[in-house]
Amino acid sequence: MADPGLADPGLADPRLADHGVAKHGVANRPETRQRHFGSLPNMLTYGRILAVPALVACFFVTADWGRWLAMWIFIAAGVSDFLDGYLARAWQQQSAIGKMLDPIADKLIVAAALLMLAANQTIAGWSLWAGVIILCREILVSGLREFLGTLSVSVPVTNLAKWKTVVQMVAIGFLLAGPAGDKIWPYTTNFGLSLLWIAAVLTLYTGYDYLRATARHVMTDET
Repeated sequence: MADPGLADPGLADPRLADHGVAKHGVANRPETRQRHFGSLPNMLTYGRILAVPALVACFFVTADWGRWLAMWIFIAAGVSDFLDGYLARAWQQQSAIGKMLDPIADKLIVAAALLMLAANQTIAGWSLWAGVIILCREILVSGLREFLGTLSVSVPVTNLAKWKTVVQMVAIGFLLAGPAGDKIWPYTTNFGLSLLWIAAVLTLYTGYDYLRATARHVMTDET
């Protein structure tokens, strides 16, 4: 018969669970949360947020290298967006702070890029509508996701939405090169504007999908 004095402390005294002692060992310690806070996937997300003022600063450089630097900062941000999610899943380092900041970081750098491109007339005239559509959709989807979160409802990202993101990122990359890129390939800016309109059309459709899903859950909840 086992000596009660040698029983597993995590089973003998449930109060120890508050200090991170679980049945199979130590879990949920502050050190674990701190490791996730400073994990590589989260560091990539933080870097994407810090890239926003760096990208904006590039537009105050009159030389061509400012546009090229802005483009490469945006490309690096896009690559980090893929890597942080992939590494978090592969290394099982998904965290609440990462889930919160990842979509925010994406929207911040896209919004900053579009605003600066409009400010320096790379996006001008009727093409401004494409930028407005994209920004409005991002705000709309953020609001809808927050609302659906209160209902414990998750709307999965469709393949079309993923393609929209790819087209949008490529379009902004070409537009960031802009006049500097036109000196190498004369159609750089026009190509970027064409892709931006394609992204805007896809944005309308995918935004409608989110709105329809939200309306369906609202109607179900009220009935």
